[in-house]
Amino acid sequence: MIIEFEEYNQKIKAILPRIEDLQSALNLASTRAEVEELELQSATADFWSDLENSQKVSKRLKVLKDKLSIYDNLKSAYDDVVTIYELATEEEDASLLSDLEEEYSNLENMLEEATLQTLLSGEYDSNNAIISIHAGAGGTEAQDWAQMLFRMYSRWAERRGFTVKVLDYLDGDEAGLKSAVMSIEGHNAFGYLKGEMGVHRLVRISPFDSSGRRHTSFAAIEIMPEITDDVDVEIRDEDLRVDTYRSSGAGGQHVNKTESAVRITHLPTGIVVSCQNERSQHQNREVAMMMLRSKLVEIKEREHLEKIDDIKGVQKSIEWGSQIRSYVFMPYTMAKDHRTDFETGNINAVMDGDIDGFITAYLKLAASGKLKGK
Repeated sequence: MIIEFEEYNQKIKAILPRIEDLQSALNLASTRAEVEELELQSATADFWSDLENSQKVSKRLKVLKDKLSIYDNLKSAYDDVVTIYELATEEEDASLLSDLEEEYSNLENMLEEATLQTLLSGEYDSNNAIISIHAGAGGTEAQDWAQMLFRMYSRWAERRGFTVKVLDYLDGDEAGLKSAVMSIEGHNAFGYLKGEMGVHRLVRISPFDSSGRRHTSFAAIEIMPEITDDVDVEIRDEDLRVDTYRSSGAGGQHVNKTESAVRITHLPTGIVVSCQNERSQHQNREVAMMMLRSKLVEIKEREHLEKIDDIKGVQKSIEWGSQIRSYVFMPYTMAKDHRTDFETGNINAVMDGDIDGFITAYLKLAASGKLKGK
């Protein structure tokens, strides 16, 4: 038992420098200074007279306070571990070993999550994310796979306390979906999900095949940051073709009763965006314009405006050899990312939204420059 306590003594000593390094990486001194400055702004008498600015300040203040809270909670968890260790060794109380194990495990998980925050430093990483899902060739089988991915990302968002909104949804012919667009609203949503862009491959015994044969299906995921209208993007009215139509698929009471759905085509690039799940044509148009703005900014960031193939939809063919990740249900169970080699045998947990391992592995390798070619 003494040996086990000594092992934790070494672990506690080893983890402290990592926590201190994190404090430096998060640049907490400047964060605290900015919080003080913004709090002074928000305390002025005329702060709420400019609603747009006050909302921006309040949102920024919350993000900064959350950042400080992550580190403060981590430091508190470290102090708890040290206290339990000292108490256990002073009183030679073996019953406290289980508490020490639990608290140390919690501390490691918190440090991993906090460290991940330092990798999300891109200009749009803190933004909400827009996910587009496209079923590959293969009819019902591929469309069912697209819906499974739709559920996987929805469940992942729910696990993190993020908000999911369905912006567009095209039902499959018999089951599943042909395409769908959803926004995931939460701090760093785009930063977490940006590595999910690409082709996802499924191998399983098809529930739609009466012969019980094994099938391979593909679906493509496209990720964009949600760009608000305060970002300077030139979109001219004469470059837009706006079509309205009746909504289809899942929706509210207004579905199929009015032409509230909106499809916008950006003529210079051929980008097409659509939204049908808001309550009015005006709201659907606003969301569609936000999606168009986001797509144009994404293209501008990649400096590929001249390449129409890069502008339209997903970057790779939805087929064999282009997948970033495989999900295998038969003859064994495994989900594996081909860029990072991260894998897990618990395929059911993955499909239930447990994809943080893939996200963390991608962000770490991307930051180190060692990401394998996609």
